[in-house]
Amino acid sequence: MSKIIIIGAGAMGSAFALPCLDNNHDINIVGTHLENEFIENLKKNKNLHPGLNIKIPKEIKIFNFDKFDDLLKSNPDLIVLGVSSKGIEWVAKQLSRIFNDKQIPKLLMLTKGLSIYKNQYELLVNKLERLLNESGVSKANISAIGGPCLATGLANRVHSSVVIANKNLQTAKKIADMLNTNYYHTSYSSDLNGVEVSAAIKNIFSMAVGAAKGLCSNNASHEVREKNYLNTASALIKQSIHEMEIFVEHLKGKKETVKGLAGLGDLYVSSGGGRNAKMGAYIGEGLTFSEAKKTKMEKVTVEGADLAKEIAKKVNQDFDEKKLPLMLSMINAIVEDKKLDLNWEAFR
Repeated sequence: MSKIIIIGAGAMGSAFALPCLDNNHDINIVGTHLENEFIENLKKNKNLHPGLNIKIPKEIKIFNFDKFDDLLKSNPDLIVLGVSSKGIEWVAKQLSRIFNDKQIPKLLMLTKGLSIYKNQYELLVNKLERLLNESGVSKANISAIGGPCLATGLANRVHSSVVIANKNLQTAKKIADMLNTNYYHTSYSSDLNGVEVSAAIKNIFSMAVGAAKGLCSNNASHEVREKNYLNTASALIKQSIHEMEIFVEHLKGKKETVKGLAGLGDLYVSSGGGRNAKMGAYIGEGLTFSEAKKTKMEKVTVEGADLAKEIAKKVNQDFDEKKLPLMLSMINAIVEDKKLDLNWEAFR
């Protein structure tokens, strides 16, 4: 049995607690400073999680933020980060405050994303490591999870497959073995860059594939497009994988990782009806991003759009439309708030 602490009581962090519990680990969820009211309401409703629509088993201990320090100081074997990408700076401050003068436990990131730092791409694992180092915490051992695993499916214990990535293959294997169950199937990889980059950029390509119904024909009726868009979706998926391979290799990841769980697998799930695909569908129908956001998804976080805005300048510096025609068309449509127009002739 290992002691595992999950920071963040959101859908994925809470769902992730289930395979941990089913491996007989001592599993604890502690909310962020913004989740106290959420956790109080959850407990009042007999642990019914509103984002998952299931009751969190009572064996999974859930705490308000006021227990954060005590829990993190209780010698956990693994700390799991279930915060949003925007919460990485916050969690780095909290961890460095507690572990400034001692060895930090192994960290596992559920969070996916990519940012720009000093005009260079920065993986979230690298960002966290940098922030911890700047605060006096050295030698942080950070792993990440990639793969097609929606929180609601995991919470209902459906068969799901993921890959655990760490630069040290033995560390990745050890964590994968800790979490594997008869429904949560864990593999492992030392290609941390490939897994992390694939997991991040697939959100942009999910929007592109989600636009297939609107893009499949300029002349066909809505009914015809509704029934016959899969040819177009398949072409967009193929182009997405091709461009993801180019981008992953540019960021020192392995091309073959893109065809695995973190790339193709996650793209398939995300294109099947998630938030990114939904935004893509509106853009494919001819709306600009701002129109779709304001009228259709005003209060919904669209990770692919946030990432597009973050990396747009750098991607346009590094690539042209001959190299990444789909990615750049999607990014620039969002950043310039214009209708999506694809150059099919540039596809490979």
